[in-house]
Amino acid sequence: MHNHNHNHNHNHNHDNENKTNSSIPQPELDAAGKSLSDALRISFVILKIIMFILIALFMASGITVIEPNEKAIVLHFGKIHGIGEERLLGPGLHWVLPSPIDEVIKIPVEKKVNLLVDSFWYYQSEQEKLAEAQGQKISLRIDQPLDPVRDGYTLTRSEANMPGADSEGSDYNIIHCKLELIYRIDDPERFLKNMYVENPQPGEVYFNVIVRSINPVLKDLADSAIVAAMVNYTIEDTINNQATISAHVKRLLQDKLTAIESGIIVDSVQLSPITWPRQVDSAFLASIKASQTSQKTVSEAKGYAENTLSQTAGQVAEELLEVIHNSNTDQERVDWLWANVAGQSQDKLSAARAYRTKIVESTKANADYLTSILPEYKKRPELVLQKIYQDAIEIVLTGVEEKILVESSDTAGQKEIRVMLNRDPAIKKQDGEKK
Repeated sequence: MHNHNHNHNHNHNHDNENKTNSSIPQPELDAAGKSLSDALRISFVILKIIMFILIALFMASGITVIEPNEKAIVLHFGKIHGIGEERLLGPGLHWVLPSPIDEVIKIPVEKKVNLLVDSFWYYQSEQEKLAEAQGQKISLRIDQPLDPVRDGYTLTRSEANMPGADSEGSDYNIIHCKLELIYRIDDPERFLKNMYVENPQPGEVYFNVIVRSINPVLKDLADSAIVAAMVNYTIEDTINNQATISAHVKRLLQDKLTAIESGIIVDSVQLSPITWPRQVDSAFLASIKASQTSQKTVSEAKGYAENTLSQTAGQVAEELLEVIHNSNTDQERVDWLWANVAGQSQDKLSAARAYRTKIVESTKANADYLTSILPEYKKRPELVLQKIYQDAIEIVLTGVEEKILVESSDTAGQKEIRVMLNRDPAIKKQDGEKK
């Protein structure tokens, strides 16, 4: 009870004291306190301005510029942001949430990259490579054997290994080649998902990092495509049909890149140069010359055969020659071919038909003549034979310029009359010149 009263009195006294203090006017701050107060107020204002500027700069850091040859992908906490076409940012000015919330990866999609693949070229020192790049002539070191560990090469199919050829004793041929390919990134999203790219170092251009990371992969895939393509061609094909082989290598390489969903497209592949091992240069040149001579001879023979057949029987010559050796050919077809024969065969056939007609008509005339004299022959055979003989002599002597009759007799006393018709033309000519 006593404590309660004491507390009550104490609180009452404290309230009275506060009322007394509030009613008493406060003294004004001195100059130092006023300066400190103004400084604190100004500091808070400057701090607010700085915080506003920092926030503005932080938000402005999300502004990014995409170049005309680029497309960008936004990663929102490490995952691709957006749906459909919104997943790719095109050229222009864009704003995203600042890092580390969003990260913008710019990928050059129109910029093309040249890659030289020389895995299958023979070894060259740095001095030789520099001289070759400057267009200087390099002497081939043919005295050094092929070193499979140091020299690059690939295999081609030999003639004997071609389909339908006899493979006994056959072998593959060795060639050296270089490949230059041009590629670009066609699908940035697939490229980002499936191709490994190193993290760029401070100050590095991301495109250079991409090239450094991707070129080894493309080089390995190109090596595989070259090996797979070359075994389908002979060494002559590789030298004479480089465009065809380049297209084949490009197709194989693109198929491999598509299979791994790389997002990379190959614009062109050029195999150049392609050459045989320098150790067998002279022998190979001789082989090429012999092959060219052989091809020329075969071509000339085929041309001669075609011309001969054409001159002999015209356009149907080859088919006619085939049906002559094939007894199962339809007879109507054979008759049609013979009816359409031209050239020398037609001339021969025409001459044969004319000769046949002549023989038939002559034989028919003789038969008619003999038939007409047959009744008279049956009555007086000797007289008819004498008449036939005289008619023959008359025919023989008609048109003869000189007739010499010589009468002689043999040992048996039989007389013989010999008739010499026209002397030797050479003697007659000499006699005419003397006159």
